[in-house]
Amino acid sequence: MRLVDATWPEIRPESFGGQAPILVVPLGALEQHGPHLPLDTDAAIATAVSVAVSAARDRAALAPTLPLGASGEHAGFPGTLSIGTDALHHVLIELVRSSTPAFAAVMVVNGHGGNVGALRSAAALCTAEGRTLLPHSLGLPGMDAHAGRAETSLMLHLDPSRVLLGRAAPGNATPLRDLLPELRTHGVRGVSPNGVLGDPAGASSSEGADLFESLLERALHAFDSLHC
Repeated sequence: MRLVDATWPEIRPESFGGQAPILVVPLGALEQHGPHLPLDTDAAIATAVSVAVSAARDRAALAPTLPLGASGEHAGFPGTLSIGTDALHHVLIELVRSSTPAFAAVMVVNGHGGNVGALRSAAALCTAEGRTLLPHSLGLPGMDAHAGRAETSLMLHLDPSRVLLGRAAPGNATPLRDLLPELRTHGVRGVSPNGVLGDPAGASSSEGADLFESLLERALHAFDSLHC
């Protein structure tokens, strides 16, 4: 069920297979994704996975997407908007508090690595308060870090009209773990002038479809781990 289409009397266990619903919240960011992908790439991917989770599970109630996150590392590029880790932490806490007791738990499907710190701290506080916030960050082993082949393939699968392949170019393909010290000091602009961490060469919609199915499978496994 999409909450934006529901009325308040519908938010009851009978509408969700006889159990209290679980709120699924897509969380993205608005930040540069190289010269060829839209600024809302993270939000678009997180939303698509969340929509698929809600379609596959009766207990899932789909919340509107949270489109802004903690993207300070991308501040050197025009168009990037960030609310920062502290603000995101408080947004998540208040969202979970407001969801109680109508929803048994909240699962956040996160499309941006910079949001992880806020999610972890918010989940810990929610646990201390007796509430359940499950952060689930999208990613697969072997995926490049940012605006490379993986995200380009995913967007070619989800919305190819928004991918400007003619502008696609390789960036810094150094493994993220090796880049982190310099990235934390100088931001993404300091390590990759075009904003790409990886190489979009070879991206395809068929590869994107396979990646999406793998991301969805992991998200469904996380959803099913909520025993509440």
